[in-house]
Amino acid sequence: MEKIEHTTVTTNGIKMHVASIGSGPIILFLHGFPELWYTWRHQLLSLSSLGYRCVAPDLRGYGDSDAPPSPESYTVFHVVGDLVGLLDALGVDKVFLVGHDWGAMIAWNFCLFRPDRIKALVNLSVPYHPRNPKVKTVDGYRALFGDDFYICRFQVPGEAEAHFAQMDTAKVMKKFLTTRDPNPPCIPKETGLKALPDPPALPSWLSEDEINYSATKFNQKGFTGGLNYYRAMNLNWELMAPWTGLQIQVPVKFIVGDLDITYHIPGVKEYLQNGGFKKNVPFLQELVVMEGVAHFINQEKPQEISMHIYDFIKKF
Repeated sequence: MEKIEHTTVTTNGIKMHVASIGSGPIILFLHGFPELWYTWRHQLLSLSSLGYRCVAPDLRGYGDSDAPPSPESYTVFHVVGDLVGLLDALGVDKVFLVGHDWGAMIAWNFCLFRPDRIKALVNLSVPYHPRNPKVKTVDGYRALFGDDFYICRFQVPGEAEAHFAQMDTAKVMKKFLTTRDPNPPCIPKETGLKALPDPPALPSWLSEDEINYSATKFNQKGFTGGLNYYRAMNLNWELMAPWTGLQIQVPVKFIVGDLDITYHIPGVKEYLQNGGFKKNVPFLQELVVMEGVAHFINQEKPQEISMHIYDFIKKF
């Protein structure tokens, strides 16, 4: 870990913290919520040893990167813009892209907006869904799961932050990272995060030191930046109207765990398995469903995920 370099890049009006290691073709890793560049620590070490330069930024709002206060500053256009500026700062035309959770959503949009900058994509957990022109994103989730669904609960500025503040940050991280319940996470207004189960003990793939690293960064920065991605979802829906119906036009490998909440959203299994996903992602080359694996797949199965990435991108 001490060989990982830490730099700051100025891009798109913000200062972005970037962790990187290795030399060779660049793999750009995009983290999700509530995560940091650090979620990719295992992949950075293993793939850099196989001849790649591995680059993992803290996305805007996270860790040691700038966090503009307004939710309107967290659209997919802002975040993809940050990343295009990062590639320009690195002096590179094209990269291999790897995303997880929110990072996966950003990666899909990166491929929609700038396929010319992407050699191939390995995405984890969140499949590509084309924009539904009839229903705003958050409204669709509310209709499916109700007001207590976590994405709906995260919408009001300050409300989720207040829930998070009632609990030790390390405990918040444990609740999110260790959940193995594939049902939709609901956070009732009255109980907040107390509604999410406490982990009996940390799993073998996660240590107290690793939890504490992330907790320290979130204690410094707060959760607002990460939550603002959710608060910009309906704005994304409005701004994305010109891209309605567009397919993903880069080579793709998609990996999901069969205990992942995203895999259990009604209709998703059928969408992935019965051709709908392939229709929207025509250059989908591999679809992997990992048995007994939950949402934080790159940390739970680090060696397997690193090999899945390597086996795919070495073809290009």
